[in-house]
Amino acid sequence: MERKKTGLTMIELLIVLGIIAILVGLLLPAVTVVRKMARDTKQKAQFATIELALAAFKNDDGDYPPSIWPLPPNPGSDYCGSQKLSEALLGWDLLGFHPKSAWRADGLDAGGGTGTYDPAQTRDANGDGIPDTFDERKGPYLERTGVGVYKLADLFGTNVGPLNPDTFVICDVFGAKKLTILKGVDPVTGQPITVNEKAGAPILYYKANTSGKILNEVYRVTDDDAIVMAKQQADGREHPLGRPDNQYQTFYNYIRDPKIMARPWPYRPDSYILISAGADGLYGTGDDICNFGQ
Repeated sequence: MERKKTGLTMIELLIVLGIIAILVGLLLPAVTVVRKMARDTKQKAQFATIELALAAFKNDDGDYPPSIWPLPPNPGSDYCGSQKLSEALLGWDLLGFHPKSAWRADGLDAGGGTGTYDPAQTRDANGDGIPDTFDERKGPYLERTGVGVYKLADLFGTNVGPLNPDTFVICDVFGAKKLTILKGVDPVTGQPITVNEKAGAPILYYKANTSGKILNEVYRVTDDDAIVMAKQQADGREHPLGRPDNQYQTFYNYIRDPKIMARPWPYRPDSYILISAGADGLYGTGDDICNFGQ
């Protein structure tokens, strides 16, 4: 008896493969859109958490943390808006905020001493009788779990301009940069203990000057300009928010509320604005996530 042949012919196999390729082509854009929506939603949730933390900070301190960046060579030019946001919500050393902070990049008090934070962390251990300041701390207002907090040195090395590379910033959720973080030293082998993590871009923070009468008095583009410049140099790409050639008009158009026609006026003129660089890692492009506007 003649055996009946089974299986697919070459033409049938090609048809099946063609149908699969078409389906994959249709599904991939949808998957990409869903993934983008999920990350955008996660970033908005992070902003909501930060806003709750800032509300708690204001309740204790009486105002939102400052963001002003004294331009070089002025004292304090090593500490800008993003760094001050991290200190307010987590503390200069991530152990809580001291209400008498002088907002210094070196962690010292207004007189240059350790009356607020102790950069060397030797209080009490050396028996000098100086009381520890931990009982005076507030917060941390933000749980570090799930929040990317990194030193500028981890993100950009020493290419941070006038900023202090050993200070912390809060990063967004997009995790585009791979980092190797030193966690300590093995007490047995003496070898460094490292972990690999992915870090997003620093969140830009600008506090409103509520007494400002015009747009560029309410918000100062310079408050986080040094962060934008550091990331621009690290990326090798121009960021729209970092264009000084047109007097930073891009930034002021970016934060302007289009519904107010009487004069150029910003969103949230009574509080602060937060900006994430979004999935493309560029400040000032269409995929940015902000706590205002879109």
